[in-house]
Amino acid sequence: MSAREKVTAFVITLNEEANIRACLESLAWADQRLVVDSFSTDRTCEIAREMGATVVQRRWTGINAQRQAGLAHCEHDWVFCLDADERATPELQQEIARVLESPQADAFEIPRHTFYLGRWINHCGWYPDRKLRLFRKSRGRFAGVDPHDRFVPDRPPSRLLGQIQHFTYPTFGQHIRTINAFSRDAARALHQSGRRFSLLALLFKPPYKFVEVYLWKAGFLDGFAGFVIASASAFNVFTRQVKLWELGRGPDAGGEA
Repeated sequence: MSAREKVTAFVITLNEEANIRACLESLAWADQRLVVDSFSTDRTCEIAREMGATVVQRRWTGINAQRQAGLAHCEHDWVFCLDADERATPELQQEIARVLESPQADAFEIPRHTFYLGRWINHCGWYPDRKLRLFRKSRGRFAGVDPHDRFVPDRPPSRLLGQIQHFTYPTFGQHIRTINAFSRDAARALHQSGRRFSLLALLFKPPYKFVEVYLWKAGFLDGFAGFVIASASAFNVFTRQVKLWELGRGPDAGGEA
């Protein structure tokens, strides 16, 4: 791997002591491993330092702002981003080494395979779930809408075949908590863009989302997990609309859970 261009592997964290060791182990091939932490109260930073990673702490201001700010601490122009609950497979590591020997693009999309409720999810719109995670930081910037990050390269990206493994939501309860947080951020983004609550959207978008995920995207082929994902997706849409309604009532409408 000495002939390839150097790369920084970059992870953002908040209380990820259960995940950070395995994540960083899958990034041992990188020339720099960088963890940008939002002041974790567990052993995340301690474990990361034990693994030889550079640790920077920064107050959370949104995932895109966090990613963009972290780029300033990346020692190399090539950056590979992972979340703490993700792993780079050996096949992906080898492919990255090959493409960085003579890069033909400035950014690469990578398929992500998610493990949920005891099985790998192959449908539901969750696979191949390509994410742009390998890029030159000098050739683009993060410009997504929270809670989802998105790096926008100056030129169209290419694609890799190796996979990122995603070990999401160890329990259904955590899935629901994430929906609560993500729907809040999404509702705020919609409200700030001028979107307002719609009763028709509240009535029809959640069942439409269930049908989309469970039938059109073949979630039924993922068994019980597929049914749960379709139901949770519909609930996410429902929750977002209710929170958009709350925002429309003004700051005196009550606090958010």
